[in-house]
Amino acid sequence: MRGRTLGTMAAATALTVPWIAVWAATRYDLGFLGGLSTLATVAISGVSILGAAFLLAWAAETAEKDVPRAFAIAILAVLAVAPEYAVDALYAWNAGQFAGTERGIEAGNLAVANMTGANRILIGLGWSGIALFTVFRRNSTEDPAVEDRDGYLRDAVSIDPDISLEIVFLLLATLWAFLVPLNGGIDIFDMAFLVGLYVTYIAIVIRGDVEPEDVHTGVPAYLQTFPKPLRIASVVSLFVYSGFVIFVAVEPFAHGLEELGTAAGIPPFFMIQWIAPLASESPELIVVAYLVNKTRSTAGFNALISSKLNQWTLLIGTLVVVYSLALGEYGALEFDSKQSAEIWLTAAQSLFAIALLIDFEITAREAITLLVLFVSQVLLEFAVIRDVVTLPVTTYEMLIAYSVVYIVLALALLVHRRESFRYLVGHSVGTISSAFPGRERPQRADD
Repeated sequence: MRGRTLGTMAAATALTVPWIAVWAATRYDLGFLGGLSTLATVAISGVSILGAAFLLAWAAETAEKDVPRAFAIAILAVLAVAPEYAVDALYAWNAGQFAGTERGIEAGNLAVANMTGANRILIGLGWSGIALFTVFRRNSTEDPAVEDRDGYLRDAVSIDPDISLEIVFLLLATLWAFLVPLNGGIDIFDMAFLVGLYVTYIAIVIRGDVEPEDVHTGVPAYLQTFPKPLRIASVVSLFVYSGFVIFVAVEPFAHGLEELGTAAGIPPFFMIQWIAPLASESPELIVVAYLVNKTRSTAGFNALISSKLNQWTLLIGTLVVVYSLALGEYGALEFDSKQSAEIWLTAAQSLFAIALLIDFEITAREAITLLVLFVSQVLLEFAVIRDVVTLPVTTYEMLIAYSVVYIVLALALLVHRRESFRYLVGHSVGTISSAFPGRERPQRADD
């Protein structure tokens, strides 16, 4: 068993080595491994991201022995989506450096487009895709998180009620996001509220109790047998190394995909909004698929929700900081009316996704609805850009129309599930109370 586990770890690490060699040769001008084709760059860096994602997942699972699960998942989520932060920060920096010029305005729009694309991908493909994968995978293995129901596409994935805190904080961030475009840019008030919201969330979850009852298998189970100092060192090493690999690999991976897409005739702006974020989100999706494959669907969904929370708070909030540093003084990151509509659409999608989860489950039918709404909007916009179809409305109006659809569906669900919403808020208040001495979490009436 020990030899098999070590072999698994070695195999995952080996996937990362080729790109580290390429990166080192390029950075230090070693004179070999250079001149890779775009396709080779995408292949090698993509494989390294896959290997790093496994290392990252093992580190997070192992850490659950010593820290609250929510905190371990929050660390995993931040590291897994760190490449998205790096890509978006680059556009925000360029917007500040070239402020007042056409290039600076375009960079600011690209920063917002990349950010909204990443957030919508995480829900539109991530939440829906993982839900469907979890449900249909049930045919080959038992998963306690999946509930079989009569009726077409009514099987559901159960969500841990302890994720209620993340859902409530995500709801607060979503409601604030609707206000962001009203000032014509991301400003210091957005930063203060959104970053403050995430810091408050971390301050609460880090006070939670360690939950040792989970039974782990494979690499995490082996690492958890180590003495505590060695176990902590192993977890930190895995986090640092996997985070480093993802950080140095995802930019060439994303740019390589952009080049391949451009060569295939896909517009650059469309690539930056959709293909680049899809590449940078890939570590997170790989990690979650790994957890689901181990029948840890609850942990997988917790990771997805935590990733959405930190992207919807830290990512938006820190853009104005990067922009101001490049500018040399404080300034709001401005964007045009289309990007305002993109933010509203992203917030509307987030509101609908939250409404789906307030009863702590998502059915296959709901996941398909989420997927179809996302995919149809992206494909329709692409068709308009390529002049495949002509609409009687502008792209801005189309985005607003989709936003209205999301909001109407969300409000209908919130009204229908108002009792679940009350419990969600109550459970979150209990979680906050239990984070401080002398306070107990209220129990659900039917617990």
